[in-house]
Amino acid sequence: MPNNSLVLQVESHVGANSAWLGGEGDTIDGMLPKVVAEPKSAEALTGLLEWASQEELTVSVRGGGTKLDWGGVLGAVDLVVSTAGLSSVVAHRHGDLTATVEAGATLASVNEALGARRQWLPFDPPWAARATIGGIVATNDSGPSRYRYGAPRDVIIGVTVVRADGKMAKAGGIVVKNVAGYDLSRLMTGAFGSLGVVVDVTFKLTPVAPASGTALIELGSVDAMAPIVADLVSSDLTPSAIELQWPPARLLVKFESVESAVESQADAVARLVAARDASCRVTVHRDYQESTLWEDHAGRWNQPGTLVKVSTATNAIVPTLIWLREACRDRNVAMSAQGRAALSVVDIRLDGAIDTQAQLIQELRERFEVGAGSAVIRRAVAALRQSVDPWGPIGDGLRVMQAIKQRFDPDGRLNRGRGPV
Repeated sequence: MPNNSLVLQVESHVGANSAWLGGEGDTIDGMLPKVVAEPKSAEALTGLLEWASQEELTVSVRGGGTKLDWGGVLGAVDLVVSTAGLSSVVAHRHGDLTATVEAGATLASVNEALGARRQWLPFDPPWAARATIGGIVATNDSGPSRYRYGAPRDVIIGVTVVRADGKMAKAGGIVVKNVAGYDLSRLMTGAFGSLGVVVDVTFKLTPVAPASGTALIELGSVDAMAPIVADLVSSDLTPSAIELQWPPARLLVKFESVESAVESQADAVARLVAARDASCRVTVHRDYQESTLWEDHAGRWNQPGTLVKVSTATNAIVPTLIWLREACRDRNVAMSAQGRAALSVVDIRLDGAIDTQAQLIQELRERFEVGAGSAVIRRAVAALRQSVDPWGPIGDGLRVMQAIKQRFDPDGRLNRGRGPV
């Protein structure tokens, strides 16, 4: 099929000037798609995917492009579907604390719109100005505020999705009390776009707190983290985030509430830390200083290298970090860590030879007993994701995932290779 003819056929479904031949900026994992399409409506998307299915084309979905090097290496791609044309806030039901937003809307634009009613979608992953709602749901990506508010899977209550064959499905309700039946909404979160193309999502919202403040705890060493985090979790304090940075070893403890509560809780952190370890230093950051602190924290994602999400038991996270630090030193691999200290979910950044990184990740996984921990590659160059499985051992859940994939996309045309099955 001539390329120009292919573009014309795609435009017959998505409209004039909404499709183009794949170019250098459209490559994914080194593969150049035949054509890129940008549907402007759910109806255009359904027609496009139905046609692509009939033509037996492989399809990949692209939002803001911030996570194209996450997950498995894409197996094949004929057609890239851009969600940039689906970028509106469909409805904001501020009285119910819910909103429905299209998949191509960026997180920053959504929260700017919701902020007019002093509400927000409580996610703070990196690159909020570019990261789209669809991509955040597809990867179940969150950020420091996951400690208090949960991940996308915890606040999603409805979804509209188009399957690989062009069939549209809806699940969930528009208010929290109406959520019932088959949980298609949560099924889409973390599926890496391998089950369907998300059109719009309905979420529970959170009121914007009138004040915030962050206690920065400078630790003597990473070994000091665990007992201080345990004290914070078991106390009466209500932080929004408890984040680790290392090196140097630091904890960022954020509070969001009324002014008096923020001040008293930040002061309580200083007393709690002093009682536990007098060598630690606590400073409280507000306003511009606080914003700068968190911008620096998010900016660490911009540094080059592989990102591996390590999840394990609370009492195992520090020994795991210490072991990994020594292993990296022995093999000339740079390493740093940051993440949800109180949830024992930490992102490790590695920078070194690809084969050495692959070996380190394999050895790290071998430290965990089945069900007791995981090391998932979040971001890496294609060469590393080809040499070592990004997901690691999945266990008995693999058969369930394969069955679901077979039901939603039996021909394996959608985001082939990107998800765990």
